[in-house]
Amino acid sequence: MSETNTPTPQGRVVMVTTTHRVAPGLLSWPAWRTLHDADRVVCADPGHPQLPYLREAGVTVEIVAPDAHELVDATQGGRTVAVLAVGEGESRLTDGLARLAGSGRVQMPDLELLPGSYDLPGARLLDLVQVMDRIRAVCPWSSLQTHEGLAKYAIEESYELVEAIEDGDRDELREELGDVLLQVIFHARIAEDDEEAPFSVDDVAAGIVTKLINRHPHVFGDAVARTPEEVRALWLSTKAEEKDRDSVTDGVPLGQPGLALAAKLAFRARKAGLPVPVPSGPGIGYDLLAMAVRAEAEGVDPEAALRAAARAYRDAIRTAETHPGHPAAEDPDITDTEDRDTPAAEDPGTGGTDPADTRGTDPVDPADTGRTAPGGTR
Repeated sequence: MSETNTPTPQGRVVMVTTTHRVAPGLLSWPAWRTLHDADRVVCADPGHPQLPYLREAGVTVEIVAPDAHELVDATQGGRTVAVLAVGEGESRLTDGLARLAGSGRVQMPDLELLPGSYDLPGARLLDLVQVMDRIRAVCPWSSLQTHEGLAKYAIEESYELVEAIEDGDRDELREELGDVLLQVIFHARIAEDDEEAPFSVDDVAAGIVTKLINRHPHVFGDAVARTPEEVRALWLSTKAEEKDRDSVTDGVPLGQPGLALAAKLAFRARKAGLPVPVPSGPGIGYDLLAMAVRAEAEGVDPEAALRAAARAYRDAIRTAETHPGHPAAEDPDITDTEDRDTPAAEDPGTGGTDPADTRGTDPVDPADTGRTAPGGTR
């Protein structure tokens, strides 16, 4: 009479991962079911944010940190062990399991990775808000900043973003987009402290969401727009209804660069069908105005066109500097001392060097995104 070998039941190890960017207690149904049905649930972190919700649901969680051998032994007899992963991951445990599986000397249980919750697109923005909140509360420099004091950095970072776009440098583009985003988050955090009219980054986001939905009735409503021109017409009409302006020039920022300002005014007048003759007068300013209006009418961005020409001029200057006989070719350290930043040229209110200046060798602030200071990161 021969014996029948009964196969050993296969156990399971299920690694349940979660993200702190999703409210605790919000888990996928497969995760809830696994945690509820598992023979054991273990977690190495006694402060894991999911623990109170699991206990409330009747799930017993052991606060232990088993190694790979202990975990495999716990699955003997076809048992299931669920591991509630800590926030920084379980590399020690997963590396140990991988070594055991690779050795071939241990009968391994089934190994599963089960996302209990996961980040949605844009989830890292929550990290940015939290980091900025802490910096604003703790950093001696950042805690004193105002909208007015940071305004110039928003302009500088925007110019650096444009330069990255024109250079076609993808890595630089990603970094500069982050620096521009910092300006938004920083100003929104400052606004929370206003005693008379506070608002938060959520209010900022809610405002732009509402604006985008209202100005895209062909996407979120019943309007029809089949071409870019029709979309632009819809945008302008809904914008006009929202703003209820007295003049087509209302809302045009006069502080923008002159060529861009002239082109924007020309665009507004042309779209409104106003036959306004271009003013003439002495001086190059009126000549530039006429050129900007003509460029706009021809579909050319005069600011971008002049910037491209200026970049070509810069390249020509650099070429000339390397020509034999030019002083810079003999001594590369020659600089124009009239353009050099010195402490005396800084804002006297900062006591010399401005910690937010992005051009010099200023002290690094903890709010910096990788270059020099929180207000300007170049």
